Amino acid sequence: MPSMHRYILYIINPIAGTRAKKDLKSFIEEKTKAKGIPFETFPSVANADYSFLNSVIKEKKVTDIVIAGGDGTVSQVAGSLMNQDVNFGIIPCGSGNGLALAAGISKQPAKALDIIFKEKASAIDGFYINDPASSGTGRRFACMLCGLGFDAKVAYDFADQPKRGLATYARMAMKNFFSMKPYRFRLQLDETTFETEAYFMSIANSNQFGNNFTIAPKASLSDGMLDIVIVASKNKISFILQTLRQLAGWNKLYSSSLIKEKKGVIYFQTDRLIISNLSDAPMHIDGDPAETMKELEIKMSKNCFRLIQP
Repeated sequence: MPSMHRYILYIINPIAGTRAKKDLKSFIEEKTKAKGIPFETFPSVANADYSFLNSVIKEKKVTDIVIAGGDGTVSQVAGSLMNQDVNFGIIPCGSGNGLALAAGISKQPAKALDIIFKEKASAIDGFYINDPASSGTGRRFACMLCGLGFDAKVAYDFADQPKRGLATYARMAMKNFFSMKPYRFRLQLDETTFETEAYFMSIANSNQFGNNFTIAPKASLSDGMLDIVIVASKNKISFILQTLRQLAGWNKLYSSSLIKEKKGVIYFQTDRLIISNLSDAPMHIDGDPAETMKELEIKMSKNCFRLIQP
């Protein structure tokens, strides 16, 4: 888009992360006015549907939609508005900020705004999650990560806490560690179908869990592939060791046709798969608790929206 004409629409999540959003809103307005760029601000919405902004985008000739929030808000906004001819930007102020970290966007608002003002955007991938067996569960979009099992249970408990941040997340993880249990899954791929028990499964477009924990070290935002990480350890000690190995990038990436079910971590790439959630494991989408699906049909959407990056 030509830089001579820009109109930025800011969407600010008032409850994401730990920063005071009143001060952040004033800071954004001050810096954007200083650049001489016209803009408008909106708060995020609870129902995750931003289609009401379509008319605003058309009327104001919006060129950029910038989300001040966490991964959940980013995926909700992008999922609603990616069909518009706009760039998306992020001012990270969630608890994990996995997509921003994977894209090299600073967590400091001033530096994040500098990236936005430079308007260097490139297309990245996302993916869709759908339950084909249930007419009541609609298709959901994810920009970064969908998880089943232990990390989703932590996400549910974290969402109920009055105070956010890494320390609160760590406390919820420790609390759930002692009561966690494995879940049964069946995975159907083009090359194979197999069943496994696992403490958690991550479907990752980004390498991030958030907070620079790299759950899928080989993942890329624009390679057209999803990284599937299954921690199939048989006990909690093995769970800790295998998860640490995965975070450190020591586990081998297998071809999906050569999956070794006996491994403590099953790690492979695919652009689509079907997961039967046989034990009703809890689920999160980009860190936000989501309604548990009994069957997940997951499909990559390549280059589906443009993200402003360094």
